Amino acid sequence: MDITAIIGLLAGLAAMIGGFFWEGGNLSGLLQPNAALIVFGGTLAAVLISFPASKLRHIPAALRMAFGRHPDLSEQNAEELISMAAITRRGGVLLLEQKAEEHPNPFTREGLLLIVDGTDADEVRQILELDMDAKELKYNGYAKIFEAAGGYAPTMGIIGTVMGLIHVLSNLTDPSNLGASIAVAFTATLYGVASANLIFLPIASKIKSRSQTELAGMEMLLVGILALQNGDHPQLVRKKLSSFTADSAGSREREYARGLL
Repeated sequence: MDITAIIGLLAGLAAMIGGFFWEGGNLSGLLQPNAALIVFGGTLAAVLISFPASKLRHIPAALRMAFGRHPDLSEQNAEELISMAAITRRGGVLLLEQKAEEHPNPFTREGLLLIVDGTDADEVRQILELDMDAKELKYNGYAKIFEAAGGYAPTMGIIGTVMGLIHVLSNLTDPSNLGASIAVAFTATLYGVASANLIFLPIASKIKSRSQTELAGMEMLLVGILALQNGDHPQLVRKKLSSFTADSAGSREREYARGLL
């Protein structure tokens, strides 16, 4: 579990609820089941309409991606590729066959098997880049579900508020309760805006961030695999991979690394 994501979510809720009580609010004014039903039920319905079942069944995987732990293996992968480069310099890529077949990373395993089988470098690059494109497309699909929910929730909150105001304006016989009734009506807007900006949109952003990190790791593996096929010296492989493992690596450095292929 990613503790920072949990802390962020709890901190956001605590700040919002704490500010509400600080202003003299009470719990009964904040908890409105009818408003929650309109906002969350309406948002769920809108998402169900917007996406096919084949996309929606990936929601658990998307949540695991957002809240699960994903350790940075870039340094470990880089060192592994450098050690493989030393092996290939001594005896060729065929010495990597057993390591390739047993490798736990599917992307690395596929790349190593391709070069062991003697596949052309351009073909290896094309196949692995297609894998990267497919992975990016999948993760973008994850994020779009929560982005859509983040767009629908505030609108559903406004709908709930309008419905509440309609009810208030149709019962003006008791003016003493008018203020409280209007306050209750606006709770739906609060639910919609808060859920969008504290839950749905941050989850989408986290998925995108994780996607960029994973794709950068796959790009590093691609650079390393092609360097192995080319028979590069281990120090040159290290040079190529350094831009992916350095904390200060930026997009221009990665583009430079790709240009070394």
